[in-house]
Amino acid sequence: MGETGSLKLTLPNDLSYLPIALLCVRETARKFGFGDEDLYKIEVGLEECITNVIEHAFASGETNTFDIICERTALGITVTVKEKGIPFDPTRLPQYEPGKDLEAASGSGLGVFLMKKMLDDVSFHNLGANGKETRLIKYLPSKRIEEYYSQAELKAMTAQQEAPVIQEKIEYDVRALQPDEAIEVSRCAYKSHGYTFFDQHIYYPDRLLELNRSGQLVSAVAVTKDNRFMGHAALHYPYLGARIAELTFVFVNVEYRGQGCMNRLCEYLFTTPNKSPLSGVYAYAVTNHVFTQKVMVKYGIQDCGLELATSPETWLFKGITPEKEEHVQRISVALSFKYLEPPTPLTLYPPPQHREIVEQLYHNLGAKNHNYAVPTGSTPELPAQDSEIETDIHASEQNVEILIRCYGINVIREMRLLLRDLCLKHMAAINLLLNLEDPATYFLTGEFEQMGFFFSGILPRTGIGDAIVLQYLNNVDFDYDKVMVYTDTARKILEYIKARDPNVIR
Repeated sequence: MGETGSLKLTLPNDLSYLPIALLCVRETARKFGFGDEDLYKIEVGLEECITNVIEHAFASGETNTFDIICERTALGITVTVKEKGIPFDPTRLPQYEPGKDLEAASGSGLGVFLMKKMLDDVSFHNLGANGKETRLIKYLPSKRIEEYYSQAELKAMTAQQEAPVIQEKIEYDVRALQPDEAIEVSRCAYKSHGYTFFDQHIYYPDRLLELNRSGQLVSAVAVTKDNRFMGHAALHYPYLGARIAELTFVFVNVEYRGQGCMNRLCEYLFTTPNKSPLSGVYAYAVTNHVFTQKVMVKYGIQDCGLELATSPETWLFKGITPEKEEHVQRISVALSFKYLEPPTPLTLYPPPQHREIVEQLYHNLGAKNHNYAVPTGSTPELPAQDSEIETDIHASEQNVEILIRCYGINVIREMRLLLRDLCLKHMAAINLLLNLEDPATYFLTGEFEQMGFFFSGILPRTGIGDAIVLQYLNNVDFDYDKVMVYTDTARKILEYIKARDPNVIR
């Protein structure tokens, strides 16, 4: 374990080595700052994970090894259990339901339940020829914003009348977040949006600071000359080394709206050098109102897609969504993007059925020099190996993001099995990202559309390259007339998607 705060342990697939693994991870987590209560939870979750891997990922009597990788993160620890055993998906194990007969529960199903109960995040990833891995994440203890105030103060904070907007122009500064301002950011997020931000880290001042220290989040604040907090905006990197980041957590205290804070905050984020240079920024704006979409247009962040039904209909937006609105549906978002440097000309292979709109969307983003090519031959050339497919399941939102990092010879079969499993788990919205720089995408997009996927948009500079986004809706009652979009481009995308959505009765 070096200065990077990581450790790798390789063990035989023999349960007698389990105590060694638990002791090693426990002491590593202790070194990272965890106390006894959280060490116990990490140990319980890891024990269940290792037991499931040894019992299900290897044939009976098979001698093999697996890896345990501990990594220090900005917010705590990530423990990855990686193996190259037989195909195994822990999420397909029988589900344990609290309140039912414990003796009748599947031991493995109970194990997955305990993993999710003890840890903050559990995810499973198929890496193709590189095997499979289970990632366990535990955050260091931190206080949520309501823990800084009494119940009476919180009630007063939410019940108080909004401060009147200051009419005269005032002088203020825009700069990087300072440590003592994190609580003001969380407080403003709570006052302006309640608990409707999808990323809950914004409500934990300590986490906010750690994310900024690590460079995973870059926060800008607006403050008056006498240091009164006005507003906040941030860039969030989806992974270390990413060349694009999400513009998020944008809000301004009511009394300072009209002072141009948002413009200056975004300008600061787009022009100030960061630890990781950026090629572009992207943003998601909900479509149950157009306020956020207007903000994106103002900053030159152009529409490039729509992702339908990505979040539950029960999520309300403080001050915007009526508390008892009738006929609501799952929340959709407009996807938008802005290049922060001139786009490098690329050779892309859009599927023929979507080539025209793909070209139009790139042109709308300002990328006018790409070469749109047609591969040679009539079928894709696929390597004789399993595909490398990364699946991120967001259980609370009932949505999934699938990235195909590398196509394998059985990719169609692999995707059919994965899609079936996700539908059985009642995932409502499934997003699939395909690399437009890979000639195979030209041929395979149509195959995925035969499964029920449909065009959703594009996103440049992702972790797999410039991507075309497809979407699948699993028994979602969806009304396109309820989607509110602001720009002509978004309206065109909406009409295009509706015309090709296989769920629409024609």
